[in-house]
Amino acid sequence: MVKSFSPNPEQLALLPGKSGCDINGLGEIDIRRPTPIYWHDPERIAHGELQAWFYRFGPAPEVRPIREETMKVMAAPLSEVASTKPDWTPEQWSENIKAAALEREADLVGIARVRPEWIFEGFEVKEKWIVVLGLAMDFDEICDAPGPRTQVEVQTQYGRGARASHKLASWLQEQGWAAKFHGGPRAGPMLIVPAGLEAGFGELGKHGSIINRQYGSSLRLAYVLTDAPLIADAPDNIGADGFCTSCQLCTRGCPVDAVSDTKEMVRGVEKWFIDFDKCILYFNENNGCAVCLAKCPWNKKGTAPRLAEKLTKRQSSN
Repeated sequence: MVKSFSPNPEQLALLPGKSGCDINGLGEIDIRRPTPIYWHDPERIAHGELQAWFYRFGPAPEVRPIREETMKVMAAPLSEVASTKPDWTPEQWSENIKAAALEREADLVGIARVRPEWIFEGFEVKEKWIVVLGLAMDFDEICDAPGPRTQVEVQTQYGRGARASHKLASWLQEQGWAAKFHGGPRAGPMLIVPAGLEAGFGELGKHGSIINRQYGSSLRLAYVLTDAPLIADAPDNIGADGFCTSCQLCTRGCPVDAVSDTKEMVRGVEKWFIDFDKCILYFNENNGCAVCLAKCPWNKKGTAPRLAEKLTKRQSSN
């Protein structure tokens, strides 16, 4: 893709003095909690004025009613917490909560124990468990990136994530356990991607999204927090990390060279990294992007299961 993007001067004038990569912890060798950077209350983030600019000029008209409906779901009350609880073992709770999630619009569900380094500075999460939900996107629609069809599909799946997490949290409260839910696109109190990785969703791709053995990287995420007695899932190594090392499609396809070709140290963890400062300006002016997901070979229909099986067998033989 030809890299010819020139940011709107209005955007450039709103950039804060501190780099988004620095806020994200690029180059830091110590593990720490993430700092809110975008999709939070504009008053508490350095890029608040830039985020406000995005909301003034976006999203596309087709997206507005979808986003408005999602916000209604996020504001809707949950079911009351029942006074009694089923006498289920942690194994039964885990099995039943997964079944309930899949019956309530989720395509994937996994469980992880909450880690302090996932919680944003200035936020508090007291619950022990996070139940991560995955919502698959239609790759044909993602291929329009960064066009309006992709914007509609992304927001549609965020809306489904809001409904699925709301329904699951209500179900948990009906079983006697308090629960909190969150669906995008606004950020919540904690990072979702690391939790999804820990909950067995797959591996982190070079483009910064999870690559799953069934759906590739064409996923949106939502979650529910609870203290119900659960059992954590194990991470799933599908060979995507090694695949991404040699694959160049999202690196070359990114219109602003924001996808790093090598791993970087970020808050004490070596991982694939997206240059926030390059990405966000293009994202804002196009009301979204997802070009990297459109380029990802894992997302072609029917590819992810076959590729994951091939790479998993290769790892086992080695």
